[in-house]
Amino acid sequence: MFDILRFIEQKRDGRDNTTEDISTFVQGVMSGRVKDYHVAAWLMAVYLRGMAEDELLAFTKALATSGKSVSFGSGIRAVDKHSTGGVGDKVTLILVPLVASCGLSVAKLSGRGLGFTGGTVDKLESIPGFKVDISLSEFERQVNEIGCAVAGHSPDLAPAEAFFYELRDVTATVPSLPLICSSIVSKKIAGGANSFVFDVKYGSGAFMNRIEDARELALSLVKLSNKMGYPSSALLTSMEEPLGRWIGNAMEVFESIEVLQNRGPEDTTELCVALAGEMLLQGGLVSSPEEGASMAKSSLEKGLALRKFRELVVKQGGPEDIASNPSKYLRPSPLVYGVISGTDGFVSSVDTRSIGEGIRRLGGGRSKKEDSIDPGAALEVMVKIGDRVENGDTLMRAYSDDPSSVDSAKAYLDKSWTIGDRAEPPKLILERVE
Repeated sequence: MFDILRFIEQKRDGRDNTTEDISTFVQGVMSGRVKDYHVAAWLMAVYLRGMAEDELLAFTKALATSGKSVSFGSGIRAVDKHSTGGVGDKVTLILVPLVASCGLSVAKLSGRGLGFTGGTVDKLESIPGFKVDISLSEFERQVNEIGCAVAGHSPDLAPAEAFFYELRDVTATVPSLPLICSSIVSKKIAGGANSFVFDVKYGSGAFMNRIEDARELALSLVKLSNKMGYPSSALLTSMEEPLGRWIGNAMEVFESIEVLQNRGPEDTTELCVALAGEMLLQGGLVSSPEEGASMAKSSLEKGLALRKFRELVVKQGGPEDIASNPSKYLRPSPLVYGVISGTDGFVSSVDTRSIGEGIRRLGGGRSKKEDSIDPGAALEVMVKIGDRVENGDTLMRAYSDDPSSVDSAKAYLDKSWTIGDRAEPPKLILERVE
């Protein structure tokens, strides 16, 4: 018979919980037999003691199978990508149609933004008519029909993961590496993909500031996924400065279309092509990431990825001419403020998190889940680390429908830029983890 106190004591004292007990524990959480205070005690014990490999596998499986799961049938091999988040990270908007245009199905369940990083769902909702709240059956059918779909997370998928995450958030156990990995991987498994690629970011605008921590997370995610039978790899990528030129929901979609038109910012394009190469490798279409990157680059050049993006948007209720006339639908709010350099020199560093906090205060993000978003709130990045600037040059432009937000945003944006004697641009992709 399962004894919840004995279960907690085992982990508290540094002993392993059994696979059977972990499964019973998660079932008890979902049925209400196990109380919140029991879960809180166990989470803190895990935070302090960690989890052995068998425990982590059992816990991740229990989360993944706690509700419904997506299934595309035996003829579909789907791949999914997960990013640990960042400022200006619009990669999902590009990767989904790009990889699908190469012949590999992409099933993407995405969330909303909270805090200083944006959410894919919020970005897509800046496209008039685009429907992100589609049912699981619609999601499955669309992937089968056109090879890709992007939808909001369904509460029916891995509901235990959502329960544990909410308690982690209020018990100071969010930074636990095994709990982070089980949370991410369980949702990916429930989402129906056969393989995963992880974009693990490090730097001033990332969840992991230190490269060592990001590397440990990437290794843990890849190891856990592979152990559970889902081929995976990861890239460690820099968030020492915002990705691309635009930050803000509507304008990040606009920039994504520019990339799909093969005329987008160099850094955004580089990252998307590299991640696409990894996804095509994990999906079995190519034999190396380099071959996959070459295939993805060819799709951009031939316009195939742009065509697939249009098909995706139309399928989910958006306008037919979005790919050919994006400025008709995607425009920034009025210009309210410019960040000006006060000296000559080189852009030597960027406080990317402060920039993320700035866009949030302009109306482009939320402080609380119920906050509304101004889709046109945006920041336009005019320079990158290593660029030469002169006194009076504009470093960044801010756009908002709420002029009263400027003072609050300025407190963050003005301190985000450091001008020095010389600087080297940071390497965008540091290493590959397999």
